[in-house]
Amino acid sequence: MLDVLGLGPDDERVYRALLGRPDSTATALADLLVLPQDHVDTALSRLVEWGLATRSADERFTAAPPAMALGALISQRRDGLRMAEHALVAFAEEHRAAMTGDSISDLIEVVTGVDAIRHRFLQVQQAARTQVRSFITAPFVALSPDENTAEPVAIGRGVHFRAVLDRAVLAEPGIIDDAIESLRRGVQLRVADELPMKLVLADTDLGLVPLTVTPDGEPGAVLLHRSGLLDALDALFETVWRTAHPLELSGTGGEAEPTVELGATGPTDLDRRILALLLAGLTDQTAAAQLGLSPRTLHRRLRHLTDMAGVRTRMQLGGYAVRHGWVGPP
Repeated sequence: MLDVLGLGPDDERVYRALLGRPDSTATALADLLVLPQDHVDTALSRLVEWGLATRSADERFTAAPPAMALGALISQRRDGLRMAEHALVAFAEEHRAAMTGDSISDLIEVVTGVDAIRHRFLQVQQAARTQVRSFITAPFVALSPDENTAEPVAIGRGVHFRAVLDRAVLAEPGIIDDAIESLRRGVQLRVADELPMKLVLADTDLGLVPLTVTPDGEPGAVLLHRSGLLDALDALFETVWRTAHPLELSGTGGEAEPTVELGATGPTDLDRRILALLLAGLTDQTAAAQLGLSPRTLHRRLRHLTDMAGVRTRMQLGGYAVRHGWVGPP
């Protein structure tokens, strides 16, 4: 847990042990943790050096209060990251200036292999300062949405995310749960009937476009720097975004089927999720499976919504739902 602050596994174990056992000796800690004596000695030296522990004259150790000691380390790391971000901006500007007027080969980098594509995919998001936009299609070659660790980190520093999902992606196992989690974090999601490619854009500076599998069987991608081609992909995303259907799943608590209740004055949160998925183009069976419902329960909910709206057909229900704010407008 504390490895992000530079502590190793032994350091963290020794510190945790010290928290409840002040005035412990290195020998007692080694016996308690079943660690070699030299490992404990090294960990204690590091903890004392970082201000996480104090050493008495008789070689007894006490943990420093976490709020004070760890808080100081976190502040130092935060300051360091802020300085690194400032350096990144400066380096990016120098790189961009150096590339002005260079050849096509300097504006396009070919990336081959799953690991390399995954690394570049995370890097592109980490490089974003204001926004990340993406097209999400199946199959997931290098990284599935639930493995995208860069998204929550970027959101935490204020980067805005927009993504368009290919309708076929909504049938992938677990994708609705991933979408709900992204929506909770503030990501804007829309659904298109069909997307032309996979794509991720960082601001107007970088773009990653996965390609088909190469002749030797490895997946490939191209990393694009600021250029006319990147401007075209920027325009393509915005065009698709304007015509895609918003995916807005309210009340994303993952209710179990037995807790479904009829709304007296309007649709329940589960009803809104059902409508959003059906309007996005999922079949009844797929929507029921994604929400953990039986088809019979889904049909019962739809009949109730039809009666509530005073309409007869699914098409009329969809129009009524959009007009009355049950779901977002297309």
